[in-house]
Amino acid sequence: MTENRIPDAIAAIRQRGYVVWAGDAPSAALAAHFDEGPIKVGGIRHVRVWGLQVDDERELPGHERTSIPDEELWQVELVAADGSKYEVNATMVRPAP
Repeated sequence: MTENRIPDAIAAIRQRGYVVWAGDAPSAALAAHFDEGPIKVGGIRHVRVWGLQVDDERELPGHERTSIPDEELWQVELVAADGSKYEVNATMVRPAP
């Protein structure tokens, strides 16, 4: 993502302020921190994971230039039943109905 435009799905989460789990339920250990029903959103964060470029054939024979591209992630901070906060990848949740 070259521009800092918030994706529509993330904007919907921000606007609603509550999420539900998307797809399969999270691990039992994580889910145990939250009440049933919508989960309050404490914040949203944009994260860029920098890629890697290797230019040394001695390290990777036959691959004079190997690149791993940058990755753009969105994290959603969830507020647990006891008030503690947990960050999850935005793909794990969707806006509450």
